[in-house]
Amino acid sequence: MTNRRQFLRRVAGTMAGGCAMGLDLVDGATQAPSARRQVTIGNRRIRVVDMHAHWEMALPEIVKGTAIEKTAPPFVMRSPGPGLAERIAVMDKMGVDIAAISINYYWWNAATDRGLARAICTAHNEGLAKWSRAYPDRLVGLASVPLQFPDLAAELLQDATMRLGARGVTIGGHVAGEPVTLPKYDPFWAKVEELGLLVFMHPDGAENVAKPGSLEATAGGLGMGNIIGNPLETTVFLSRLIFDGTFDRFPGLRVCGAHGGGYLPSYLGRSEVACGRPNTKCLQKRRPSEYLRQQVLADTMVFSEEGLRHLVAEMGTSQIVYGTDVPYIWPVTVDLVLNASFLSDADKEAILGGNLIRLLRIPAQT
Repeated sequence: MTNRRQFLRRVAGTMAGGCAMGLDLVDGATQAPSARRQVTIGNRRIRVVDMHAHWEMALPEIVKGTAIEKTAPPFVMRSPGPGLAERIAVMDKMGVDIAAISINYYWWNAATDRGLARAICTAHNEGLAKWSRAYPDRLVGLASVPLQFPDLAAELLQDATMRLGARGVTIGGHVAGEPVTLPKYDPFWAKVEELGLLVFMHPDGAENVAKPGSLEATAGGLGMGNIIGNPLETTVFLSRLIFDGTFDRFPGLRVCGAHGGGYLPSYLGRSEVACGRPNTKCLQKRRPSEYLRQQVLADTMVFSEEGLRHLVAEMGTSQIVYGTDVPYIWPVTVDLVLNASFLSDADKEAILGGNLIRLLRIPAQT
């Protein structure tokens, strides 16, 4: 409880003092403001919050001379993406008021050296805090942690939250193929629960569950690791949190699965009946559907009104949050939610921003 009170005081201070920081960024806040789409429901302006917003950060000096320098993708050595003001302009065009930004998932298993892992994640978290302070009413950071070292992950999460004002944490679906529901990872989950943070899980092609080569690109070049593998990895990750008893050990956990929570909500009935079959041992204390309605969240990246309707039917509007996957281009806009005929105005507001305003502890507008 003490940590939560300290966190709230830290957030208030960060928001109040943020405008004085981050001005050394190259693009800063000096450019002319872009046209900003303002989303309204029932003639009332609402705030739209994006849970699924990637940000790339190059750390060439930190990884110089390490194995990462030779094997890393280009963005590790140089950031190819737009500058800060350009990113805000994209948000304006999309009607996104606040983005919960997180670093690209490559880093999560990249560093096998403890000192290097600490340096990378600390640099990430300080960078996220710097950007958030440059636009305190537009950006909030999700901490990076080295789950390959669970105790260090807990330590750096504490630092990112209390010192740097992170509002949540982002992780992958496994650590070098190992499920993160093993007891060795409990120090991390315990720290997440203690701090009351939202976890955002983003997959990386299901390399932990698919045989090598099974998700190679199609003859036409379609990336199967992305199209099929990413939701598959999320499905396995969330299912393990349920069936391995992690949610029961840490009942305060709230975990958001990217890409609509994978395939789990789409085929929930099979999970519901699995534990009733002969010779089946399940560790969880409740039906899988109860976890989906209480501890699991999913973003809106399901691409159709029917997909969104089913997601809401299985999980409830309180568990659905808006996500874009920006800067990667997908046909996901606020209009999917705004035009959903089955949603009430209150439901639309909750999904587009209200749920995340609560879970990420975003201050009320003044």
